[in-house]
Amino acid sequence: MDCTVHGVRLELVQGDIARQPDMEAIVNAANAELMPGGGVAGAIHRAAGPGLAEECRPLGPIRPGEAVITGGHNLPNKYVIHCLGPVYGVDEPSDELLAQCYRRALALAEERGIRSVGFPSISTGAFGFPMDRAATVAFRTMLEQIPRLRTVNHIRFVLWGADALRTHEAALSRCLEEAGLPSSEG
Repeated sequence: MDCTVHGVRLELVQGDIARQPDMEAIVNAANAELMPGGGVAGAIHRAAGPGLAEECRPLGPIRPGEAVITGGHNLPNKYVIHCLGPVYGVDEPSDELLAQCYRRALALAEERGIRSVGFPSISTGAFGFPMDRAATVAFRTMLEQIPRLRTVNHIRFVLWGADALRTHEAALSRCLEEAGLPSSEG
């Protein structure tokens, strides 16, 4: 799915977040210590090499809803924005903390003059956030933030698996409809 909202391209693809060479920055669904782990964080750290963990070490720990930015190291991306999403059912209010991840990531991108950002589905893996609910929070937050963006003009959600892609496409369609925006606005 691909649409333009207020001049910003919003794209959903199935793929590997660590293999997005046309994105200036990618977002890591990080752990509090910003260290290698499983899922998205593991994939990004493996692709980036040990320099990423070295750069991250003094920046952690971070709290749910917070984000920091580093270089991309061996990734094809100039930057990695590390967000700590909430553990569902533990970190409350979970919806607000998740929305804060997306807001903070976009703010960091704007501060650095970044034009394109690739996001995973934050908190939906080991952190247990129900995917449909997380996607709805993500897209409502994006649609709220997009009119304020000055440099970011391309946002891509990179989803692991066809089910995740379908869930996100349905959530984006609902959120666009709620906002009164056609899925092909542009």
